[in-house]
Amino acid sequence: MTQTHLTDTRFDSFDLDPRILQGLQDTGFTHCTPIQAEILPLALPGRDVAGQAQTGTGKTAAFLVTALQRLVTYEPHPQRRVNQPRVIIVAPTRELAVQIHRDTVVLNRHTGFRLGLVYGGTGYQEQRDVLNAGVDILVGTPGRLIDYYKQGVFDLRAVEVAVIDEADRMFDLGFIRDIRYLLRRMPPPTKRQGMLFSATLSYRVTELAYEHMNHPHPVKIQPDQVTADRVSQHCFMIANDEKIPLLVGLLRGLEQARVIVFANTKRATEAIWGYLEGHGLHAAVLSGDVPQKKRLRLLKQFQEGALPILVATDVAARGLHIPDVTHVINYDLPEDAEDYVHRIGRTARAGAAGDAVSFVCETYAFCLPDIEAFIGAKIAVRPVTPDLLAEIDPARFVRTPRRRHPQDKRRGHGHGHGGRHKSRPKAVEGEPHKAETKETEGAGVKQRRRRRRRKTGGTGDGDSTVAPRS
Repeated sequence: MTQTHLTDTRFDSFDLDPRILQGLQDTGFTHCTPIQAEILPLALPGRDVAGQAQTGTGKTAAFLVTALQRLVTYEPHPQRRVNQPRVIIVAPTRELAVQIHRDTVVLNRHTGFRLGLVYGGTGYQEQRDVLNAGVDILVGTPGRLIDYYKQGVFDLRAVEVAVIDEADRMFDLGFIRDIRYLLRRMPPPTKRQGMLFSATLSYRVTELAYEHMNHPHPVKIQPDQVTADRVSQHCFMIANDEKIPLLVGLLRGLEQARVIVFANTKRATEAIWGYLEGHGLHAAVLSGDVPQKKRLRLLKQFQEGALPILVATDVAARGLHIPDVTHVINYDLPEDAEDYVHRIGRTARAGAAGDAVSFVCETYAFCLPDIEAFIGAKIAVRPVTPDLLAEIDPARFVRTPRRRHPQDKRRGHGHGHGGRHKSRPKAVEGEPHKAETKETEGAGVKQRRRRRRRKTGGTGDGDSTVAPRS
């Protein structure tokens, strides 16, 4: 959970259960943030709310306090079964779900409700066992929730509070049909409390709220100020081939910094990592293809300060509270202006200051006008002076370790006996390397024909009983 600019409203000014107040005190929370001060008077009596606020302003604590207060105030339905959660919180990404669950553990320490956390990529049977034992509060991502639901591991007929966090991200990731699937299997909106939160409330998110909630009250905090006011923003106009020298030069000039470097593609993050590691800058890659256990381990190391630099795609841009991030560097400008806001929202959290640096390169320069229009301000341009550009030795590029695919040997990829392809450092910009030459493509066709002839006894052209491949 996170603190930002605080109001004069104290948590103990609300009629909260002493056990919840004790949980808040354990975290050091005494005064509400603006979104909490607006949401709690509406949500605690049971009204549905749709809240918009800048990322990192305390939305998570607002809905957790509301949900816990409802659970301690009302007894569960006498016919409720053990596999029926009373509160369900849906998050778009695994990392955000883990963070919400971690915050819930802290606030729930004195109330003792049973918690469950489900997300894809790992722990399938362990998560299933937790649900079978029964939970009161269930936090999860849409895909894994629907998977267990369809198997009958739990059902949604006893849900009293439904929370949708980062609703606009649900649309971006294609989860909106899953969200509607879950909401339609809960009690009707008049029989449960609904809370929807997002850093941006678009028309489509508002439509979702009014379709599946009971006349939600909209709450918008600082709607005219899109980016955090304590983020210092500037950019460099730069050629593509100067991006790596500038990045290395900037990072070498930072002391005791915790930096997230954002790129638009997984391939770019791996190339950036290779150059940073090769030039003495310890970093890690966080993208959607990184195995879940490794992603969580890397996030933990970065949050604890053991890892100074995280190179990430937009999988790390939303919802995650990582304390003390001093700098965000947009190695690639995002093509969606809203993603810029979410990226730089990783710094200047908890009322601290932070720096957001963007590279305006030949490939993504067209994104800058849209970003400036969206945030309603011009981003200051700084000159690229020679002293900022580091000397880069391509021979020191570190290749990204790759997991072997079970079919790599047959396909002739990697270093198996079936192929001669050797990994090479890939340029950060430009077209990808071709996987095969015309000669290897022709050899592959001949090998397939020989296999068909051996299998069928035919010629591989007209006599084979196996249809030739296209």
